[in-house]
Amino acid sequence: MTMPDISSIDAVQSMLADQGYVCDRALGTVTFLSLSLGRPLFLEGEAGVGKTEIAKALAAGLGKRLIRLQCYEGLDASSAVYEWNFAAQMVAIRTAEATGAADRKALQAELFSDDYLIERPLLDAMRPDENGAPVLLIDELDRTDEPFEAFLLEALSDFQVTIPELGTIKAPEPPVVILTSNRTREVHDALKRRCLYHWVDYPNFDREMEILTARAPEAAESLSREVVAFVQRLRTEDLFKKPGVAETIDWAKCLLALDVLTLSPEVIADTLGAVLKYQDDIQKLQGSEAKRLLDEAKASLEPA
Repeated sequence: MTMPDISSIDAVQSMLADQGYVCDRALGTVTFLSLSLGRPLFLEGEAGVGKTEIAKALAAGLGKRLIRLQCYEGLDASSAVYEWNFAAQMVAIRTAEATGAADRKALQAELFSDDYLIERPLLDAMRPDENGAPVLLIDELDRTDEPFEAFLLEALSDFQVTIPELGTIKAPEPPVVILTSNRTREVHDALKRRCLYHWVDYPNFDREMEILTARAPEAAESLSREVVAFVQRLRTEDLFKKPGVAETIDWAKCLLALDVLTLSPEVIADTLGAVLKYQDDIQKLQGSEAKRLLDEAKASLEPA
């Protein structure tokens, strides 16, 4: 397999662009450094700005497996690393008892072998892979608690995990690690210091147009410009959840499915659920508010 060129910031940006991921120079730089130095990359920002997508684009561009650890409240080290196939172990025990061939030591060694081990994302990422070290996405780390962060800090420092029954398993080659946070709480400084850090912000108009063109190329430029201008105006409003780039792309695709050629207050009212996800926010855009924002958006597109 031909190895992608990641020898420069421009090359990394180009590789990501080939996968439909448009990033600015700052994000391209920190991604290049993460790949070059073998350091985990910690991305913070609002939901929907493309933090998760960069891991997918990296894996595709590098020709590596993507392993995703989706974080949630109550996630512990065991759930992230491994668990034993308890049902299969019980079947093996009962079979051994029924046949009278139960050698306690031999049975114990068999029960706690790889045959009964269920690998979770962190352990999976430490295993050898024919395509080289995988891309490990640790998504929405801010949903977990401090004990899990402490465990993760140790695991990412040495790129190894310990299973009491099997011993320590060390990655032959460190995975490419991307951590994301929506900043619902602060992640501990010790973990951030282990990583390269970047805040992924909402893109400006030109950057968002590039992204939309890459992800929804079938949309007419005039409609795309109206969609992006309207979403940019929406983000200036006092909303519970401002729309991310993901919502911009979703909305444009919904409009295409409806054969919409240009935005109108009626079209916005019918499709607002594609771009806003909370009823209180949608309620604010009823009636004249949507028309006001649309008028402002269209005015911003007119030549000065």
